[in-house]
Amino acid sequence: MLYGHYDVMPPDPLEEWGSPPFEPTIRDGRIYARGAGDNKGQHFAQSRAVESYLAVHGRLPCNVIVLLEGEEETGSPSIAEFVRTHRDMLKADLVVTADGPMHVSRRPSISHGCRGIVAFESRARHASRDVHSGSFGGVVPNPIWRLVHLLATMKDPAGQVTIDGFYDGVVPPTDRECDALARLPLHIEVLKDSLGLSRLNNPSDLSLAERLMFYPTLTINGFRGGYGGSGVKTVLPHQAVVKCDVRLVDRQNHEDVFSKIEKHVEKHAPDVELVLLEATPPSKTPIDPPFSSVIPRAVQVAQGVEPLIYPSAAGTCRIYFHRDPWCPIVRCALCQ
Repeated sequence: MLYGHYDVMPPDPLEEWGSPPFEPTIRDGRIYARGAGDNKGQHFAQSRAVESYLAVHGRLPCNVIVLLEGEEETGSPSIAEFVRTHRDMLKADLVVTADGPMHVSRRPSISHGCRGIVAFESRARHASRDVHSGSFGGVVPNPIWRLVHLLATMKDPAGQVTIDGFYDGVVPPTDRECDALARLPLHIEVLKDSLGLSRLNNPSDLSLAERLMFYPTLTINGFRGGYGGSGVKTVLPHQAVVKCDVRLVDRQNHEDVFSKIEKHVEKHAPDVELVLLEATPPSKTPIDPPFSSVIPRAVQVAQGVEPLIYPSAAGTCRIYFHRDPWCPIVRCALCQ
């Protein structure tokens, strides 16, 4: 199965375009247009590959399913139901999603999976309005402190998430995956220099690649509440909101992890409202043959250079499964 999307993010700011975004233009041997790289260009390459194979051999060596959608950039609201309804049409041994950027070295890359995500919002509210911190400080509960204390129970200074059962099922990389990690051009000092960092986040006992592909995370994305403008405003806020996301690795269940977060909040801050914003499971295709040997050879023949092999991407792709209950070990996004 070849999966992808043809919808795009808005092309603004239009004045930054060297040519109209929806009128493909060739400059210096490259096609410039909105969505050329994300990801209409990949569809074009795949369709031409199928066309070329048919022209030479007369028939394909296997069945090819093409699944294109126009809602990916808005969260794919319809594809889950489509997968459930048309599961017989979507049975495949392998799903290929041609998406994502080239490596900075210009070498092609192959990723065998991606991390999942659970994004949530915690909301604390106490008084009916903001009040003066002098007149009411020490008397009226502060929702920002409430959320700060809650967050402190979720992760320790060593970088360990302290939610009960958070790491259940997490497994270290296999020997074959470790070999692939050792070949990747991931250099801590280069990363630190590019981002102006003096150090990396904890835990420091794991390699850079392991932390990006095999280790789940808990991140505070943003905090809103009270007064954050210039100068001083002695306000005691009546409400506060914090947004977080968890990145999941292979064998973690997005529903199970959010349930554990719910139990943790109920235990430590039962008056805090927890709202699920997004949940997508991780996906993992084994890095073993047959596909792990055939596809890299094909890429090398086509590109003239050996591809980089990533056991998993650090980011998240929206994955839907048509098997219930949820399967923690899958070969593709639409597992049989």
